[in-house]
Amino acid sequence: MQVFKFGGASVKDASGVVNLGAIVSAHKDHALLIVVSAMGKTTNLLEQLVRNHVDGSETATHLLEETKHYHHTIIEELFPDKDHPVHNEVANRFVEIEWILEEPPMDPYDYLYDQIVAVGELVSTTIVSHYLQAIGLKSRWLDARDYILTDNTHREGRVDWQVTASRIQAQLPQLLESQLLVTQGFIGSTSENFTTTLGREGSDYSAAIFAACLGAESLTIWKDVPGVLNADPKWFDQTELIPELSYLDAIELTYYGATVIHPKTIKPLQNKNIPLFVKSFIDLENGGTQIKGTHESLPVPSFIFKVNQVLVSILPKDFSFIVEDNLSDIFSRFHAHKIKVNMMHNSAVSFSVSIDDTGSNVDALLGDLQSRYDVHHQNGLELITIRYYNQQTIDRVLVEKEIIMELKDSYTCQLLVRKL
Repeated sequence: MQVFKFGGASVKDASGVVNLGAIVSAHKDHALLIVVSAMGKTTNLLEQLVRNHVDGSETATHLLEETKHYHHTIIEELFPDKDHPVHNEVANRFVEIEWILEEPPMDPYDYLYDQIVAVGELVSTTIVSHYLQAIGLKSRWLDARDYILTDNTHREGRVDWQVTASRIQAQLPQLLESQLLVTQGFIGSTSENFTTTLGREGSDYSAAIFAACLGAESLTIWKDVPGVLNADPKWFDQTELIPELSYLDAIELTYYGATVIHPKTIKPLQNKNIPLFVKSFIDLENGGTQIKGTHESLPVPSFIFKVNQVLVSILPKDFSFIVEDNLSDIFSRFHAHKIKVNMMHNSAVSFSVSIDDTGSNVDALLGDLQSRYDVHHQNGLELITIRYYNQQTIDRVLVEKEIIMELKDSYTCQLLVRKL
């Protein structure tokens, strides 16, 4: 039994759905569960819709119409028959958003976000499931919210693994004996049946959850890149494909910001020793990258770049040192504002971190910290992480850049820099 995950880029248009069908058809002899993200940039559109609705902007309705039109265009190309049931099913999915927009926003932002943005995955999987049936593949649409149980932390739902595994194992193995299963990434539900999401780009994580609970033979993530590269092509003219990667190195790379795989994806697979393949849906002949249990280190240095970084330096106002009680308080404030730390360094009297510049919640965090600490910050920085570094690789990334903060261990070097 295998799990396939298709991201938004793979189903951004009708030809992408057709290509997905061809990939799945080539593996129709296997028991297969397919996890699909929202199509193209749908999540971005729906996120903007949520912001506009909360701000009271009338453009929220226009964004919904734009989203509906985008999907309608794809459906018309895949299903010329106007009476095909997919037309009504997709229209009914969007009704859920229409109902929300009819009322002034009374619920918390994060709750509204999950109820609205999750519709992108519900629509994409409805279209894909109907298309697979249209080309002769017996498939069944499943609602991931019936299986993945989370707590009430909207936008970052924490999975209840015991209940989730019980639900998946009780039903899906039998269903997989006779048909393909198509379900959503990114979404789950609370015990009260309210929709939650698992974090931005969380569809990889969803696929890993299903794979781990089913004891899958493998998980394959289909991307628009040939596999895991040693650097992002938008930063380096020449990159190298990494054909094989250990779970440990994959976890480290995603922790430091490599975007090809969601950070939470690897651990459930490592726990069950399930290999992860990252393959191209464009170049099907390319072997891609296999991530598995191995002690082999990366064959080449890997580079991760994170721009729009803020350096926050925190010092006690009293005569105390930066020790356990201060650190506990500081981290609790970061958690409350949903700010993740990308790099940290502490001395006796100061604690410095690099964080993503995410806007208003960073401003709120700085104000919160200033109630107890002296706080200084610098904007517009860049964080460079090199896994398996040497001096040559460091020199390569420091052209016309000044080091603000530097951390090194045996395998990893992090450089917070400013452009000169």
